Amino acid sequence: MLNFTKFERINPEKRDVLQRLKDFNEVYQVFPKQRAVEQSDRCMQCGDPYCHTGCPLGNFIPAWLKQTATKNPDLAFALSNETSPFPEILGRICPQDVLCEGACSLNTGHGAISIGAIETHISEDAFERGMKPKFPTHKNDKKVAVVGSGPAGISAATFLLRKGFNVEMYERADRAGGLLMYGIPGFKLDKTTVDRRINWLLEAGMKLHLNCEIGKDIPASQLEKDFDAIFLGLGSTKSNKVKIEGENASNVHFAIDFLTGIQKRNLGNKNVNYIDVKDKKVVVIGGGDTAMDCVRTSVREGAETVKCLYRRDEANMPGSKKEVVNAKEEGVEFVFNVSPKSIKVENDLGVAVELLETSMSQADSSGRQKVVINEGSEYLEEADVIILALGFSPEVPAFLKDLNVETNSWGAVVIDSKFKTSNKKVYAGGDCQRGAHLAVTAATDGREAARAITKELL
Repeated sequence: MLNFTKFERINPEKRDVLQRLKDFNEVYQVFPKQRAVEQSDRCMQCGDPYCHTGCPLGNFIPAWLKQTATKNPDLAFALSNETSPFPEILGRICPQDVLCEGACSLNTGHGAISIGAIETHISEDAFERGMKPKFPTHKNDKKVAVVGSGPAGISAATFLLRKGFNVEMYERADRAGGLLMYGIPGFKLDKTTVDRRINWLLEAGMKLHLNCEIGKDIPASQLEKDFDAIFLGLGSTKSNKVKIEGENASNVHFAIDFLTGIQKRNLGNKNVNYIDVKDKKVVVIGGGDTAMDCVRTSVREGAETVKCLYRRDEANMPGSKKEVVNAKEEGVEFVFNVSPKSIKVENDLGVAVELLETSMSQADSSGRQKVVINEGSEYLEEADVIILALGFSPEVPAFLKDLNVETNSWGAVVIDSKFKTSNKKVYAGGDCQRGAHLAVTAATDGREAARAITKELL
């Protein structure tokens, strides 16, 4: 260990930009074995590892880095999977630069350990050697329903199955995975990786009900009657509007509709009406990871031009920095310090976004700089397709009322410290209770809710 002076930080190799723009295959290549060993060997094995505390899941990062560096891959795999429901997925999609790698003690000098890339390598190497997650064969007599198959739902199901529960998962879409399946493009996360995890849960005994919407296809009261506990992993899927004149024009679309349509088409659904941006001027409003997914999808779809409009400067963008770099490499143009005032509409089509230039004041108590509108700075940005990537809010499905589950003023499910809702049999976690956030925090909620259910029922 301590070889951070011998080996410099190396990121996983990316496919050539001209090649990757031709398809939706993953951009990053998995570390080869020797590269993973060398990069793991850079870890200082800190007495107080900030990478561990910087990870929402509390992953045993220094431990599996050491096992990788000392060539004990089986133990590294076991340690990696102990705390995480799907390390090979989070290794690909987590914003490590603001979490574990951002907290790494080497981050300010020699370069942080390539934690995400090593995490992905550990699992993929194990899978190639025939290993897979372990689940007990013995079942207890308790049944738990998991509503939603996104990160929180998969995580809850994983940790419940590990404790021998009988788990049934309900998903209103045609495929399991939620955000992982339809909200994240294939160039960041290949969908076979998601299917693989779902299939392991099925092998472990989970029952999966697709195209099944609670309150419509099955009454919530039936779940309450048939199961000892219910976990709600509903996500946060209601798209936020910008609330300006013209946003209801026919060519103004929400990010999730754009991404989902393209992904369904890519998965072979011939009946989906996806949003066609080929040879069009695309403008995406927003600066988070969802906005990056939209602009990078647009260039792959053959858009004439793709512009990302963001109200702050680049340093204050909320998403992963590597996604901005990738978008720039792929030809996306960024327009910073602009705020949409209205959308100019002609014949029910938005033809331009009217923008106001912005500046920023000193940071407030939250640490973020406040946006200040520069009056009289209006100008037009022409567009054929306008995509709103302004975040998401929780939906409030009618069945929550049937279950007597309380929600707060902005629609989030109210839980206590043990992830229990106002209905003592119903638990919740992930975006439906905290608002739109990261896959890793949803996975953490699912795990902790599963532990609370286990403590309650066993």
